[in-house]
Amino acid sequence: MTDPRGDAATPEKPPRRDWRDVVADATDLALVGFALVVGALPVLTAGAALAAASAAVHDRFTDGGWPAARTTGRRYVRALPAGVPVTLIALAGALLLGADLAALATGRVPGGPPALLVTALVTAALVGYVGLVVVEVGRAGGRGWRVAARSAARACVARPGGWAAASGICGVAAVLTALVIPVALPILAGYTLAALHAVARRRRAVAVEPS
Repeated sequence: MTDPRGDAATPEKPPRRDWRDVVADATDLALVGFALVVGALPVLTAGAALAAASAAVHDRFTDGGWPAARTTGRRYVRALPAGVPVTLIALAGALLLGADLAALATGRVPGGPPALLVTALVTAALVGYVGLVVVEVGRAGGRGWRVAARSAARACVARPGGWAAASGICGVAAVLTALVIPVALPILAGYTLAALHAVARRRRAVAVEPS
């Protein structure tokens, strides 16, 4: 492009981010975490709360701004019917894996350390996969759990590094959950969700780069 004087137009550089932008993003993510926890308090609504929060984080990464509160509220209500069975399945899986890990750790079932290690690795892989499913749901506006599950499975196979990173994020979040004070847990939830989206976007960007 040229300006009226015939000179080549200089492309405008995006404004540089400073510490105020970082603080604003950190505050917004904390608020998303608190909204997520409040929306999940009835337990059976946890799936809907995750879907709406994930969609909000996706909008922030994609559009550069957060959706209106009314939009997030509509997404939450719309995600409730599908979110309840998803929550029940996730709770059942978590209880089974937790009981298995506890039984192996206390020696109530045979297998010893090798079986405990394998079960722990399988648990970490499944948790990372679930994290990627939540990201895919957010990319679809907070709905489409079945489609998101299939998309996340394909992403895990195509980009195992991203799968491992998501598992690592969830593992670190689990450790921090046991260490931080309860009031900080919603903040941790918001940051964990943002980290999962960042990893998924990074791996997707690397995958589409020309060789």
